Parts: sequence; structure tokens; C-alpha cells
Amino acid sequence: MVSKNQIKLISGLHQKKQRSANQLFFAEGVKVIQELLQSNFELEHLYTTLNDFESVQISKRTLINEQELKKISALSTPNTCLAVFKIPAENPIIDSGLILALDDIRDPGNLGTIMRLCDWFGIKQIICSKETVDIYNPKVVQATMGSITRVNVSYLDLKTFLSQTKLPVFGTFMDGENIYQSNLPQNAIIIMGNEGNGISAEIEKMITSRITIPRFGDLQKTESLNVASATAIVLSEFKRNS
Repeated sequence: MVSKNQIKLISGLHQKKQRSANQLFFAEGVKVIQELLQSNFELEHLYTTLNDFESVQISKRTLINEQELKKISALSTPNTCLAVFKIPAENPIIDSGLILALDDIRDPGNLGTIMRLCDWFGIKQIICSKETVDIYNPKVVQATMGSITRVNVSYLDLKTFLSQTKLPVFGTFMDGENIYQSNLPQNAIIIMGNEGNGISAEIEKMITSRITIPRFGDLQKTESLNVASATAIVLSEFKRNS
């Protein structure tokens, strides 16, 4: 059974302010929870409607019913389990290789998908502007499908970070050089911009190489690609040139 205090705590974790205050976040679904349990993330408590997760000690596991799960879930159709984890201390920035920097990405699904892409392509470091959605947002955690455990994410002032780096800085624009004809290095920072506005003007000034994903459609009327889709293409090309 889940208590009123537990419901209040977990419900509060839907909000960034409460996640920061309690240094806790939650994940839902067997796959994501298993990935987190097998990583360095520390479990606070697990709630499940099934008699599973036998490897988790009994004192940290509570069997609940579907109605109780609905009260704490962030999903319209709850899964069978929800687990609360402690937010770990931020790791030092990995300042070599390919680094992906996100300038004001707001959609949780996009950020989660981008983290999965970085995991897939072996990108170890993501730099997020302070305006970018929180990686511990429940929808972000869900969308990462466990990749949150394998990609290092840091939040900082992006302009300051770029002013201090010696790496080349690439950004995607409609008027950039064709990415399929570009010489792409294996040590660089790649900037991806906001879903609606693209890369901000102040960050654009700090970019050393402008690249574009060309349109091949006959009508040439598609205005832009979804930022996660664009990230997949850009990372693929950088890795193909390695």
C-alpha cells in the first residue's frame, strides 16, 4: 500500500522545483527501471503491481494495486511499476571527442530521443543550456529508455562554455555547407537549436562552421526537420566520417 505522504512526495516530483528540493526523480516501466537498477543510480523505493523485481530488497519494494499506481503515475495509461531514484551528483564534463550541445530544447520527448541517439552513436557528453528541459522530467526519463544511465549530461551557461573551448563549433542552418560534402572532424562541438527558433543569435555568433542537411524533395517546401531527426542525421554523418 502507498501512503498519503508517499503519494504527495511522488506527485510533487512531476515538478522540477520539487525534484530539485528533494533530489529525487522517478521512472516508470520495467525496462527503464531495470536499466537504472543496473547502473550507479541509487534506488529510493520501488512500487509495483506485480510480485517482481525480486533482486530489490523488501524494505525498498512495495506491492500496490493499479488504482494506487494511477495516483502516482505520470502516464495516461500506467505501466506496472514506478521507482523513485536519487538524483546523482553531476559528473565532470568530458571535453574531448564529439560533444553535443543543446540550445534551449524544450520538448521532453525530443531530449529523451536525443539522449538515446547519443547512446547509439557513442556520444558520451551532452551540454544543455540552462533553458533546456530537465533530464529528470518524467517524460524525458521515459523517452530515454535507459540511455539516461550511459550519457553524461551537464547544464551550464552555453555561451560561457563555448567561449572557453578550443574545439571547432558546428551548427545546423538552412544556408550552411552541405553536410554530405563537409570535412567533419572527430573532435568537435555540435550545436542543435530550439524546436521553433533554431540556434539563438548569441550562440550563432560563436559557431565556426555552418552546416546544413539538404532537402531532396522536388517541391522544396518542407521548412525544417524535427530536432531529434536532424540530430540523428548529423551524428550519423560525423560518425561515418570517422
